[in-house]
Amino acid sequence: MRTKTLLLTAALSAAGIATSMAQVYSVNAVGYVNTPLVPGFNLISNPLDNKSSANGNSVANLFGTQLPVNSIVYKFNNGTFVGGIFTYDEFEGWVPPAATTTLVPPGEGVFVRTPAAATVTFVGDVPQGALSNPIPAGFSIRASQVPQAGTVVALQFPAAEGDAIYQYDETRAVKYAISQYEFGEWSPVPSLKVGEAIFVRTGAAKAWTRTFNVNQ
Repeated sequence: MRTKTLLLTAALSAAGIATSMAQVYSVNAVGYVNTPLVPGFNLISNPLDNKSSANGNSVANLFGTQLPVNSIVYKFNNGTFVGGIFTYDEFEGWVPPAATTTLVPPGEGVFVRTPAAATVTFVGDVPQGALSNPIPAGFSIRASQVPQAGTVVALQFPAAEGDAIYQYDETRAVKYAISQYEFGEWSPVPSLKVGEAIFVRTGAAKAWTRTFNVNQ
């Protein structure tokens, strides 16, 4: 798959933005991210904050008409996908209606199952300031709130003994690559792409915090 990377800002470039998954462009702190999808399942995040309306980060608004008919978005909540499954219908658009109010803010992710290759363009602001991404105990789908590529160490993931990260790739024979945090280090060290989401398993609730400014 041919991919490209453009610089988000000079500041982000200096901080190490690079990705083989997404195309990124931004002026100041507003821009877009192009995330290519393969046929089948894709575990992706919303990398930008769409503040166009109160429901700018809703499933229906983020994906709009960009996906092929019969594509499905799965939002994971409290250890289950129940109530968080949305289908793009040829005649009705996104169903059920909760797709217009179910939010996927930066720092969260969803599974997208599509019958054909597609590209989703996310538009919005780069999250800045004192950021905090709550991670519940057990399993959750999470992502970096800042649209940067890098290791989870560089992205300041708050690792604790026994944590595990599951990275999904539809194109691999073994779909999940698993990294575990044991004896004070990751084995192996996970690296995330811009627009990539991960399953996180942790024993206790915590927050993924980071202070970020594009002018740093």
